[in-house]
Amino acid sequence: MTLDSAGLQVLSREECLVLLASVPVGRIVFTDRALPAVQPVGFVLDGEHVVIRTTAGSRLAAAARNAVVAFEADEFDARAHRGWSVTMVGHARAVHDLAEIERLALLPLTPWARGGDHFIVMFPQQISGRRIHGEAALT
Repeated sequence: MTLDSAGLQVLSREECLVLLASVPVGRIVFTDRALPAVQPVGFVLDGEHVVIRTTAGSRLAAAARNAVVAFEADEFDARAHRGWSVTMVGHARAVHDLAEIERLALLPLTPWARGGDHFIVMFPQQISGRRIHGEAALT
């Protein structure tokens, strides 16, 4: 097990993907009017790609067209002082191909907000993750 300078376990790419697949909600970081914005989103993995469903007229849909974005998901137990966090950085694109839209619509994806008729796919170039193991990590 590899630890970082803070004593957190460094997760492999494969571990990161398994953990991401275990939660339905993450946060996407994008640029909105030249400022960073963070929005919770329902998502699903399609291989290593993050798939998000939103409304076509949303700020996220406008900002994520062919843009570099970050994505983060996590799970924590504050009482036990354990959990994990995974971060991805990569390019996002809007999906316009009808065959791809039909395929993505079959994925088990629940949008965070209602009315999601627009798909965004993120292609990660960097994936990193950390895990904290509980009370032992405090000593």
